[in-house]
Amino acid sequence: MKTYEIIDTTADIGIRAFGGDLPEVYANAALGMLSLITDTATVREELDRAIVINAPDSDALLVEWLNELIFLFDTEMLLFSRFEIVMPDRFRILARCFGEKADRTRHELKRGIKSATYHKLKVEQKKDGDFQAEVILDI
Repeated sequence: MKTYEIIDTTADIGIRAFGGDLPEVYANAALGMLSLITDTATVREELDRAIVINAPDSDALLVEWLNELIFLFDTEMLLFSRFEIVMPDRFRILARCFGEKADRTRHELKRGIKSATYHKLKVEQKKDGDFQAEVILDI
């Protein structure tokens, strides 16, 4: 199963993430988004960060999750390449994110991302039981 794909949009850029369950979809959405910033294969697991996100529904949870990762990049230059996510319910993410501070000698920074948006946002379970999420990112 592929983990994510980039979606073409008119002015911004989007991600479609896939997974067998919601935690996997949210991890793959994060990986897809961060791949737009840099090649995540070059990001070493030198540190880890615990993140807790609460939201009123699974759609808002995805937006809040991605926006927290954007905030950590913008304020601390943190890049992540792996995520361990537990969801006690559909309204909360308990995540451990593994990565490092951006190092311009190893990380080519491709583009900046301003935020994840609610435009065309969708988190759904498919007929086969797998999950899929789509989110547009403001660049």
